[in-house]
Amino acid sequence: MSSRESEIAHEFLPFFRAYKDGRVERFFGSDRVPATIDSQDGVSSKDVTIVPETGVSARIFIPRSAQPSQKLPLVVYFQGGGFFMGSPFCSEYHNYVTCLVSKANVIAVSVDYRLAPEHLVPIAYEDSWAALKWVASHSSGDGPEAWLTDYADFQRAFLVGNSAGGNIVHDMAVQAVTEDLNGLKFDDPRINPAVDSRLSRLGCRRVLIFLAEKDNLRERGMFYCETLESSGWDGELMIVETEGEDHAFQLFNPNSEKALALMDKLSTFINKDKHVSM
Repeated sequence: MSSRESEIAHEFLPFFRAYKDGRVERFFGSDRVPATIDSQDGVSSKDVTIVPETGVSARIFIPRSAQPSQKLPLVVYFQGGGFFMGSPFCSEYHNYVTCLVSKANVIAVSVDYRLAPEHLVPIAYEDSWAALKWVASHSSGDGPEAWLTDYADFQRAFLVGNSAGGNIVHDMAVQAVTEDLNGLKFDDPRINPAVDSRLSRLGCRRVLIFLAEKDNLRERGMFYCETLESSGWDGELMIVETEGEDHAFQLFNPNSEKALALMDKLSTFINKDKHVSM
């Protein structure tokens, strides 16, 4: 290894280290769990390329119960990680979305957007929007991915994200008001802190926000809630705070009592309108 290859350009420990030769060494979310066929949770998954030119891709999850005669709610998931780490393929997010699909009985598309510092913001938003438009292109039954055209109910679509992914969810929900998504209709079950002058036009009718008592971002999350309430947006806002827990606790201790309770609340939120015409 040459001296330039080993020369550090920037460190943001304990998260990543960037070298002057362009390499980035990440210390979270760089492992890759293979897609599965009929896992122990009764969930299958596969990987798809969405934009070959940029490498934007996704992992799609489907429960064993899926039947074309009874289409299931659709979740589009955006992982957290500060825009610089994490992916749908790492163990934490693969396992979390698998659990969500099994518990809520939904189809899920977990989006792999490009990360900083190689790809600076706003690329994460642009990649996420490209992925969301790709998902929406299946709503008429003509898209290339059979798991979506055959099994997903596009009238019951949800955007879900944690941490930075929650910020992406907010941006997607607002952008959907001004740009065409081929008739895709969604509720927004998880948004993290953001302040946006377009809040009153948020493109969904229900929002569920999860906060954790010891999370350093809790106050930002509460500020977002207060701003949304006062913005003039006429949807339904629900806030759930978990006592004694820190940031992203549901990923790092997914089988704890409080993480399971959070999953139950998210599943209930998604399935609230199961028998109601949209």
